[in-house]
Amino acid sequence: MKILKVALAAAMLTVSVPAVMAEGQVVDYIKFLIPGGPGGGWDGTARGTGEALTKSGLIGGASYENMSGGGGGKAIAHMIETKDELTLMVNSTPIVIRSLQKVFPQSFRDLTPIAGTIGDYGAIVVHKDSSLTDFGALLAAYKANPKDVAIGGGSVAGGMDHLIAALVMKNAGASPTEVKYIPYDAGGKAMAGLLSGEISALATGFGEAIELARVGEVKILCVTSKERVTASPDTPTCDEAGSTGTTFVNWRGFFAAPGLNAETKAKYVSALEKMYATPEWATVRDRMGWVEIFNADADFVTFLEQQEKDIGSLMKELGFL
Repeated sequence: MKILKVALAAAMLTVSVPAVMAEGQVVDYIKFLIPGGPGGGWDGTARGTGEALTKSGLIGGASYENMSGGGGGKAIAHMIETKDELTLMVNSTPIVIRSLQKVFPQSFRDLTPIAGTIGDYGAIVVHKDSSLTDFGALLAAYKANPKDVAIGGGSVAGGMDHLIAALVMKNAGASPTEVKYIPYDAGGKAMAGLLSGEISALATGFGEAIELARVGEVKILCVTSKERVTASPDTPTCDEAGSTGTTFVNWRGFFAAPGLNAETKAKYVSALEKMYATPEWATVRDRMGWVEIFNADADFVTFLEQQEKDIGSLMKELGFL
């Protein structure tokens, strides 16, 4: 039991330091705070970004801490309370969604937005042995009896994965409000639920599903991109599969503590921007199937304000607000 506890602790807080310090280091050290459990999209984004930054020598070292709770609110509150300038918290579209839903009282305005760095499309996924071999079969089963088709996700009810599932069904001509959504704490647990047979299908990030799809453990029925994704060219878009006009991309990026000084903020922005030109980043990006975006500082704030308006309108239309 003692060994198991040590192993679990190692999974929750790990440190990465490059073997050789490269020239051009921008930041000495970053502690990445992850608002969900291991194995999810936030976890993969923080650890993948840290891997690229340390291996390229842009930062001297990195550590990672998973802090689940309150739909991400626990980590946000921790950032506000500690005001630790060495910490960057990863987050994504849910910080907007959950703020609108009042899951937690804070919003992105209570932090220091650093940059949006990647995009990850949504995906509808089933187990490799599922009888639902394509999106048409899933849709037919759902229209016959929505209660028989449990769709899981790594976010709270009414959260991003639920929103993706509802949007896909709505645009396929089915009722978006009848989705039998099963929430899990982060994408890793949601995927485990799919693999164990607890749920019929999974709404998740494409980057969270692609590795298991490559080894044949799951099948991606459709992806919420405008065009087929290079990392999985045989996977149809949801529009092609029958969910007309469906597109959705979940940005992911980083936030610092409130009141961060301008010099430190500029260093964080610089490190993330320079990361895109490194082969170490290309390796991580291609492995995860991510789309590159970069909205930094004031541009990131403008982006977040617009998304708040757009997502709010969609959630009201779907009955989530």
